Amino acid sequence: MEGRVLVLNQNYEPLHICNWQRAVTLVYAGKATTVEVDGQILRSPTTEMRLPTVVRLYDYVSRPLPEVKLSRRGILARDDHRCQYCGARTHDLTIDHVIPRERGGAHTWENLVASCRKCNNKKGNRTPREVNLKLLTRPRRPRFIPYLSFATFRAAIRNEAWRDYLEPYAPQLLDGSF
Repeated sequence: MEGRVLVLNQNYEPLHICNWQRAVTLVYAGKATTVEVDGQILRSPTTEMRLPTVVRLYDYVSRPLPEVKLSRRGILARDDHRCQYCGARTHDLTIDHVIPRERGGAHTWENLVASCRKCNNKKGNRTPREVNLKLLTRPRRPRFIPYLSFATFRAAIRNEAWRDYLEPYAPQLLDGSF
């Protein structure tokens, strides 16, 4: 997340992630204040400042809560790029319907999981119970700060400087239960 800055609303709610140039512009325009800085220094002929990693807006930005959209990228991020049947980490993951669509399974967060090709082929058009497979975690709709995409949020939570601001929105990501 080098050169990226977390932007917080007036109430310290995470809004989005921007580049350091945009963050410095917000600070100098008087629209934001620096909350956290890193070790890098930005120098100009007349001034010197440490680059921000977290800024907070002075004015509250009211935004409607968006719906968490179902996507392949979101499913893979939720399942931590791991097969939910055997636990393998591979770049060749597929999306599997736990209850096959032909048997009335819905195309929802609660019925879709990441699966390696081997497990997906083994399961085929059957339920996991019929082929003796068990899910590592029960699939569910992710809960997180909705202004960031789920995949972006998963990557951002790994940044130590941002963790305190993002943790209240997804404590299950930090304890490994998600």
